[in-house]
Amino acid sequence: MKCLLLALGLALVCGLQAATVPPTMEDLDIRQVAGTWHSMAMAASDISLLDSETAPLRVYVQELRPTPGDNLEIILRKWENHACIEGNIMAQRTEDPAVFTVDYQGERKISVLDTDYTHYMFFCMEAPAPGMENGMMCQYLARTLKADNEVMEKFDRALQTLPVHVRIILDLTQGKEQCRV
Repeated sequence: MKCLLLALGLALVCGLQAATVPPTMEDLDIRQVAGTWHSMAMAASDISLLDSETAPLRVYVQELRPTPGDNLEIILRKWENHACIEGNIMAQRTEDPAVFTVDYQGERKISVLDTDYTHYMFFCMEAPAPGMENGMMCQYLARTLKADNEVMEKFDRALQTLPVHVRIILDLTQGKEQCRV
């Protein structure tokens, strides 16, 4: 009986850990994601991650630059001290070509969910919020500022496959964000 309870407890713990890992794209070619990108939509498991201009994960991706070591430099903009500032984050490669680790307000994982390389990319970042162990923030990036309703619907469907409930909080397809471009 003790072995059965131990096995059940272990299975539950392993299941909870697996539940925080989003499904990623297989065989991501990091070289093909290089170049200009625009944040078109942001989603989060907790509204506080994105709810104000200065929210902790309200960042606007501008460019992705693969490095010779297959890491990924992310050029972004963020609203700070009443100004839009540009910064960069170095995403370190992992064994999974679609998963990177970053040191951004603590160590976090970024997972590329899907991309067609020429029009869109969806990614999610671990984002524990106060009182939440398994928070997540996701973005839909596009190569141009042209809104694509089909891709937005695809992004919404991708969010529904995640192990954490994530909802679209910012739809930037109307281009009204000051720090975006």
